[in-house]
Amino acid sequence: MIDPKQAVTRAWVLHPDIAASSGAREPKAALAEAVALACALPSLEVVGQGVVRLKRPHAGTLFGKGKIAELGQAMQATGVDLVLIDGPVSPVQQRNLESAWGVKLLDRTGLILEIFSDRAATREGVLQVEMAALSYQRTRLVRAWTHLERQRGGLGFVGGPGETQIEADRRAIDDQLVRLGRQLNKVRKTRALHREARAKVPFPIVALVGYTNAGKSTLFNRLTGAEVMVKDMLFATLDPTMRRIELSGGGPEVILSDTVGFISDLPTELVAAFRATLEEVLAADLIVHVRDISHIETEGQAADVRAILESLGVDQATPVIEVWNKIDLLDADARAAILIQAARREDVQALSAVTGEGMADLAQVITDGLSGGLHETVIELGFEDGRRRAWLFDKGVVEKEVAGEHGYELHLRWSVTQEAQFRQV
Repeated sequence: MIDPKQAVTRAWVLHPDIAASSGAREPKAALAEAVALACALPSLEVVGQGVVRLKRPHAGTLFGKGKIAELGQAMQATGVDLVLIDGPVSPVQQRNLESAWGVKLLDRTGLILEIFSDRAATREGVLQVEMAALSYQRTRLVRAWTHLERQRGGLGFVGGPGETQIEADRRAIDDQLVRLGRQLNKVRKTRALHREARAKVPFPIVALVGYTNAGKSTLFNRLTGAEVMVKDMLFATLDPTMRRIELSGGGPEVILSDTVGFISDLPTELVAAFRATLEEVLAADLIVHVRDISHIETEGQAADVRAILESLGVDQATPVIEVWNKIDLLDADARAAILIQAARREDVQALSAVTGEGMADLAQVITDGLSGGLHETVIELGFEDGRRRAWLFDKGVVEKEVAGEHGYELHLRWSVTQEAQFRQV
């Protein structure tokens, strides 16, 4: 990991634009995002950047010999310490490029891990980052370094003459992952208890989601009066923050949750490690999808967010509203067009969380979204089913109750999430 206490590291950012790859992002926008990722680390100074077009990646070096030599000369002239590749780099490619350029190299996954390590604040966040980093290191334990070929002496009882250093390293990582997993389970149990306590309060959960740097934390602060860290950088928020608020204009009381920002090509190690961080989204009665409507790839970012929500298993019946944020960054014509589009849709609110423009109507949009997500159901419970009956009253979803010969007929008005929770009671 990069030491945040060391002197500033001079970095060069490269985005490989591979012609054969399907669904590739626009190269300039992808490079800009990669540079923004690098700038999210205070210990890095980006001194060079560029898009490298490739017909196909070279197995051992990623880039061709000519391009490696050309880039090496430019880096040497600039005094580069670190190269950041916006994409996956195999251990063999990393070793060969580091040898050719004489600098340290990180791929996209490694860089995001560095950012997450720098940002994580809660105990759960720190543990998740450590587990993700170890999982990443484990995938790179191939015979790319000579010391991994060494044999460790053994007694000869099991496995022949001994084990290679790579096997010992892998075992050490697996043992550490088990220890971290146990610690994380304890933290998650505590979070589960907190979640159960909140479940007894009849307040709907509204989860803010969106691409990283879309303005979720600014919106969260504007709605709650909280002081969540807000910076114009990627992954400014890594740990979930929750507040109970009363929506203005006579709206209902809700629990508002700010979540980690999504990003395209999120490393698989991090998707698994941060799944618990996004559990609040799975329990949400309403999802507010915050978009940076001024971004050149706002549609692509929105598609990435929807894909991640689907992969998380978010119930498709959960209502979603879109907040088109940062209209203050649009020119007059674009802003007028966005406001017209938003006005035509009931599930969209265009606003600026920075200036406050459009915020007055957001509470009503959220209120309407919660109301639209409620449905009526009639169920019957026996007299002996007092615990489940009490749960329904605790949730405040009972509209009417009629006592019959064998039990109760309850008329309910509840959300899809509450109905699913009831099935587990």
